Amino acid sequence: MSLLLLNVLLALAWSALMGNFDPPYLLFGFVLGYFILYLFQKPPRTQKYFREVPLVIEFAFFFLWEIVVSNIRLTITILSPHPQLRPAVVAVPLDLKSEVGIVLLANLITLTPGTLSLDISSNKHTLYVHIFDLDDPEKFVKKIKNNYERRVREILE
Repeated sequence: MSLLLLNVLLALAWSALMGNFDPPYLLFGFVLGYFILYLFQKPPRTQKYFREVPLVIEFAFFFLWEIVVSNIRLTITILSPHPQLRPAVVAVPLDLKSEVGIVLLANLITLTPGTLSLDISSNKHTLYVHIFDLDDPEKFVKKIKNNYERRVREILE
């Protein structure tokens, strides 16, 4: 049985014992189950699951923060009396090899306000991104590569 499934079952068991299936109970049960599984595994540090869960949680917080910052930046731009917009299409070279990773990266970029993934090159080495207001193309590419692509690669590959 996979550790993720076992962790979810432990979270459901915790919620059943508490008699409440609200999200805070399920989340607490998941965290409690994670620590129980971590303690009772023979070599816990070598299990892939115990490396990936903290990465996914860190990525979720990072992405939520990026959405909030992008929303604020976009709101300020839209509400300014004379916005100086510089829309652009930027080619982002990709290091990701898996199609799942490329699609996930493209969707994460699209979900971030002010950016939109347009296309992936036929050889899957370049992602074309439209950005609402671009200051510096190199800085934007570096941000995508260091913040988004690196994290997706750590989780999936």
